[in-house]
Amino acid sequence: MGTECSRRGSLALTLNIVAFTCALSAVTTSFWCEGTRKVVKPFCTGPVTTRQSYCIRFNSSNINDSRLVQYIWESGEEKFLMRKFHTGIFFSCEQAADMNGFNCRDFKDIAPDHEKGVLWLCITAECLYLILLFTGGVLMWLELCPCLSIMNKLKLNAFAAMFTALSGLLGMVAHMMFTTAFQLAVAMGPEDWRPKTWDYSWSYILAWGSFATCMASAVTALNRYTKTIVEFKYKRRNIEKKLRIKQKLLEMDLQEQMWDMYLTAVPASREGNAGHLDLPVNGHNPSTGAANVVGLDSMTEPQGEAYC
Repeated sequence: MGTECSRRGSLALTLNIVAFTCALSAVTTSFWCEGTRKVVKPFCTGPVTTRQSYCIRFNSSNINDSRLVQYIWESGEEKFLMRKFHTGIFFSCEQAADMNGFNCRDFKDIAPDHEKGVLWLCITAECLYLILLFTGGVLMWLELCPCLSIMNKLKLNAFAAMFTALSGLLGMVAHMMFTTAFQLAVAMGPEDWRPKTWDYSWSYILAWGSFATCMASAVTALNRYTKTIVEFKYKRRNIEKKLRIKQKLLEMDLQEQMWDMYLTAVPASREGNAGHLDLPVNGHNPSTGAANVVGLDSMTEPQGEAYC
């Protein structure tokens, strides 16, 4: 039983550590959602002699000369540029104008003003999710300490399962709130940010994987607690059953001892000629057939003298 409980405790702690690692990685990264934005190419600056894919080039670098006719080579969809972006809970990053590197800004500046409350609730729930998940892991680690008694370990196991399950519920709510906040930003956010195409990315998958692992850890811890309680109750019933059986056996032995005491307390006058004891049968003496009144009295009075 001890080895199995230790393995269950180690499994619950391992799942908790994996869930905390995934949750921390998801919250601190900005790859919950990614996609592309369709923007107009900026005009090229400086002397540009070759055609660039990220900016619009005039036919002449001297754009201040009014005597020259300025025209561009791009037409139709060539005037637009598809920039990649990725967004997390705290930051939203977009490719730079020259397509080298990313420029980031706070996601709270992108969310609509009347919907920023949803984003703040999401951030608060994610922080509570990490705190409760970490607390559950610490309790699971303390539970594996061999210096604690069984009852203390059971209490720690119950609190660890409760904290872990509560953190999982908060994490689920936080993930759903971020999904709502992002979709609202896509629909009502600033024009210079609205994406053309987007989809969920690996940080979002990590977040939901952390939620699933967290609930698995909580179920494992709770299953261990429930199994231990059931085993204790089963053993207690067996012990009580054995004690009742033993009590009945003791009562039976007591009755036999009382009968032996009665036999030893019968007066010597009831013995036969050869020292044989004629016990009364249905209140009559077997040898004479007479009613045995003395025998009935001796069944009560000498027995009391023997207890005294």
